[in-house]
Amino acid sequence: MDVRRRVLVVAILASFVSFLDGSVVNVALPAISAELATDPDQVLGLQQWVVDAYLITLGALILVAGSVSDVYGRRRVLWWGLVGFGVTSVLCALAPTGAALIVARALQGVAGALLVPSSLAMIVSAFTGAAQGRAIGIWTAWTGTASIIGPLLGGVFVDTLSWRWVFGINVLPVAATLWLLRGVAEGERLGGRTIDVRGAMLAAVGLAGTVFALIEQGRFGWASPVVWGPLVVGLAALVAFGVWERRAPDPMLPLALFERRNFVWGNVATAAIYGALYFGMFVVTLFVQQVAGYSATAAGLALLPVTLLLLALSTTFGTLAGRYGPRLFMTLGPVLGGCGFLLMLTATAQASYLTQILPGVLLFGLGLAVTVAPSTATILGAVRPQDAGIGSAVNNAVSRVAGLVVIAFAGLIIGPRLDVEGFHRALVVTAALLVVGGLVSWAGIRNPQRTPT
Repeated sequence: MDVRRRVLVVAILASFVSFLDGSVVNVALPAISAELATDPDQVLGLQQWVVDAYLITLGALILVAGSVSDVYGRRRVLWWGLVGFGVTSVLCALAPTGAALIVARALQGVAGALLVPSSLAMIVSAFTGAAQGRAIGIWTAWTGTASIIGPLLGGVFVDTLSWRWVFGINVLPVAATLWLLRGVAEGERLGGRTIDVRGAMLAAVGLAGTVFALIEQGRFGWASPVVWGPLVVGLAALVAFGVWERRAPDPMLPLALFERRNFVWGNVATAAIYGALYFGMFVVTLFVQQVAGYSATAAGLALLPVTLLLLALSTTFGTLAGRYGPRLFMTLGPVLGGCGFLLMLTATAQASYLTQILPGVLLFGLGLAVTVAPSTATILGAVRPQDAGIGSAVNNAVSRVAGLVVIAFAGLIIGPRLDVEGFHRALVVTAALLVVGGLVSWAGIRNPQRTPT
C-alpha cells in the first residue's frame, strides 16, 4: 500500500473508532440501564452520564492532545491512544456497575482525545496542496458518518449478543489500525512546543462541573450544594480557561484562529447544529425503544436513511457550495433538518415508523447532507493551510462539547422520565437549535470571493 494512502487509512480508522463510540452506545442505553440502574428514578441520569462522561474528557482534551502529539511524536501518541482505547473499551465491556461504566467511559474519552489530533496532524504532514484538502475531506466524511451509523451497529450487537459487545468489539479495529501503523514513519517532533497543562485542567474541570450540575439537578434540586457547588466551580473554571488562553505561551486553543469571520460564525453554527444532532439522535433512539417498544436493531435501522442520504448527497452539495458559495446551503440545510424533527411531532406512543418517524428522518437526513460538506469546507477554508489540523480539531471539539452540554439538559427538557410529551418537547428544542444554526450561518457566513478565470 502506498505510504500516503496508508497514512490516510490509519487516520480514518483511528478517528472513526473514536467518533463511532460516541454514538454507537445510544441504542444500548436501555439495555445498560435495565441491567445497571438500581433506582428507576435514576435511569435517565445513568443514560446521560454514559454518553457525557465520554464526551467530557474527549471534548476537554482533544485540543491539548494536539500539542502532546507535536511534543512526543504523532505516531507514538497515536499508538498510545489506540492501546488506551482498546484497554478502556474492555473495561467498559466488563463494568459490573453503573459507576464503574461511567469511570471507564471517561477514561475511554481520554484515549479517544489522543487519536483525533494525531490523525489530523499525520494527514497534514503527508499531504500538501489540493491533495491535503481532499484527504481532510475524506477524513471528515468518514468520521461524520461514524456518528450516524453507530446506532445501527449498536442495535445489532444489543439484540444478537449483549450491550457489552458494543464496547468489546472495538478491540478488532484497534488491532487492525495498530498493525497498519507499523508501516507509518515516526515523523519529526516539533521543537519549541509546550503542553498547555493548565488550560487542559481548567477545561476539564469547567466542563465536568457544569455538566454534573445540569444532569444531577433533577435528583438533588438546584438548591442543593451538591448541584450549585459544582456549577459555580465549573463556570468559574471556564471563565478562567478563557482568560488563561489569552496569556498562555502555547495555548491549546489559539485565539488567533477566531480572527477569521467564517471560522468564528461557522463554529457558532456548528455548536447549534451538532448540539441538535447529538441530542436529537439521543432522544429519538431512546423514545422508539423505551416508549414505542422497538428492538435495538429496529431503532438503529430507523435512523439508517440519514446515513444513506449523507453518503449519497454530501459530495453533490459540497460541489454546489463550491460553485455558488456555502452560505445558502449552510442556511437551508439546518432549517430543513429542523422541519424534519417538527414532522415527528405527530408521533404517538406507538410511533408508527412509516407515517410518524420516517418522513421526519428523511427530511432531517436531506438537511444534514445539504449542510455538512459546505460547513466543513467553509471552516477549514477560513484558516491557513498550515493551521488546517488545529482548525479541524477546534471544530470537532466544538461539536462534541455542544453535544454533551445539550444532552446534559435532557432532564430539564424531557422531565424525570421519557414519555410522549417529553419527546415532543425534545423535538421542538432540537428543531429550534437547527433553525438557530441556519440563521447564524445566514447572518455570519460570507461566500468566498471567486477568482476570475
